[in-house]
This record gives sequence, structure tokens and C-alpha cells, in this order.
Amino acid sequence: MKQRPTGDADRLLPGMECGGGSIRSGMECVIYRKSTGEYERIDCEQADACDVTLERLAGLKPDEFAWIRLDEPRQEELQRLGKYLGLHPLAVEDAVQAHQRPKQERYGDVLAVAMKTLWFVEQTADVETGEVMVFLGPSFALTVRHGANDPTAEAARRLHGQPDMLRLGPVAVLYTVADVIVDAYAEAAARVRTDLTELERCVFSPARDDLTERIYSLKREVVEFRDAIQPLVPVLQPLTTGRDDWPPQILPYFRDVTDHLTRTDTEVRALDSLLASVLDAHLAKVGTWQNDDMRRISAWAAILAIPTMVAGLYGMNFAHMPELDWRYGYPCALAFMALGAGLLYRAFRRNGWL
Repeated sequence: MKQRPTGDADRLLPGMECGGGSIRSGMECVIYRKSTGEYERIDCEQADACDVTLERLAGLKPDEFAWIRLDEPRQEELQRLGKYLGLHPLAVEDAVQAHQRPKQERYGDVLAVAMKTLWFVEQTADVETGEVMVFLGPSFALTVRHGANDPTAEAARRLHGQPDMLRLGPVAVLYTVADVIVDAYAEAAARVRTDLTELERCVFSPARDDLTERIYSLKREVVEFRDAIQPLVPVLQPLTTGRDDWPPQILPYFRDVTDHLTRTDTEVRALDSLLASVLDAHLAKVGTWQNDDMRRISAWAAILAIPTMVAGLYGMNFAHMPELDWRYGYPCALAFMALGAGLLYRAFRRNGWL
């Protein structure tokens, strides 16, 4: 296999100019030879990178296909490239806006597949999402990426190490990108489950910590996770049967990645259901705490009621009241109050109210 400088194919290149305008997004174009697994990277750092790329695409041999990677392209850039590749204007608009649900669309010979990227941020325990749109043509694969995470770099690294996969043509790019994205789903699901296990331990611990905000925050992340992964299942399932122009060798790979996706989708559904149960259990525990507090308050109020009543009766300052002139009246009143309060304290203590 043809070698290249370390890291060149695994990064997006800096800005370039195309058609007289400065382009902020990154671009990389690699030409693959299916028969040998060799690849050639086009220099996209020069000012006329678009022209060089289009010129090289025009000279593709029957045994070659191109993979063009774009990072958050501007509309004029993608329109010019899409016009040459025969992309539908609606597909170009979807790729630029990057607010699509996972889906697949056919525009003539071009298959467009939109997928959500997802990764777990360890510092904040947040699930972040992005988007990748893959366009497959007879002799090209175009990927348009949005978001901080770049699955196409890892997909390129895997693809360059599998010359047998390169022989399958542009569809190998779609499989490899989907495989990287689904692997990221599984990794994120495992980290969410770890956080959920920790939350369960805290909820059922003796400590009286209010975890409602943490549980709700994690549930919101799982909902975002679910919205990214569930719509992708019916998108990838039809790919397991392939197309007439696809090599049959690729079908087991799509079945494998679809199986992994379905398994992760099932796990995310279980996490969402379990989080709802944990939230209910925590709210029930908070309610129990409040009931315990109210019982304690009520018990102490009842204990103090007897001294309050007796002191209130003898504090009304009437001239003729029982035992006012008796030497032991005051000690007896104190003893009665202490005895009544003690009996109530013992009863409440025995019943677990204190």
C-alpha cells in the first residue's frame, strides 16, 4: 500500500479558496485504487484546490473512486462541488444546514444518508451531537461533517488499513463511517450506564441528598441520545439487502453494523426506562423524608402541647383557681407537665416517630 506522512489523512486541512472566495471549512480528497488498495491524497492546501480536485475527479479511471471529506462547508462551496457530482439542490441544502434527522434519500444514481454523531463529554457528563451526511455515487463518496467530533478521520484510518474493503468501492466508505458512528454510540451508552449506576447507588444510600436535578439532567441527555439513534435503525436496515450495483460482499458488514445499532438502541431504551424508575424512586424517597419530618414535627408539637396547656390554664390570672394557695401546687403542675410529655415521648419513640 502506498504510504504517506503520518496523520495527513486523519485531519481536515486548513482553509482554501474556491471560485474566488475564501473557504473557512476543511477539505480533503483521496483517490483510491480498488484493485491494489493504493491511495493518493490530493493537495487541498493550495489556492485553487477546488479546481485541482474537480480536474482530478474528471480523470478518474474505472478502477478508481474518490472520497471527498468536507468540514462544515459553505453553501457556495458545496454547490459548486455538488453541481459537478450531480447532487440534488435539496440534498446540498440539507448538508449545509445540518438539522436533519437520520434518513436516506435517493437522487438518481446518488444515495444520500444522514446520520447523527454522538459522543460523551466526561467533564460535564453531557451527550453532545453532530451530523454527518454521506453521498454515494458510482465513483465517489462525499462526506459532509458538522460538530466537534469527526468520525470520518477514524473511518479513513480504518479504511486505509483494509485494502480488501477498498476493493468494494465507494460503498465501503458508507459502511466504515456508519461503523465508527455506531461504535461511538455503544461507547457513549456504556458511559451513561456507568453514570446511571452511580446515581442508583446514591438514590438508595442512607444519605439525604436531593438528586432530582442530576437524574433529570441525565434523563435529558438520554432523550437526546435516543432521538439520535432510534431514527437511524430504519435507515440502516434497508442497506442490509443492498442494491443491484453494490458488491454482495458488503452486505454482511451492513448486517453487522445494523445488529450493533439495534443492540445499542435496545440498551438506550432500557436506560431511559430505568432512569424514569430511578427518578420515581427518588421522588418517593423525598416524599418519605418529608413525611418523616412532618411526623417528627407533629410529635414534638404534641409533646409540648401538654406543658403549654397547663401553663396556659394557670396563666389566665383568675382570682379563684384550684390549688393556687396550696404549697405543692407549683411542683405538682411541673411534675404533671413532665410526666405527660415523657409518656408522649416514649410512645412516639416506640412507634418510630422520633
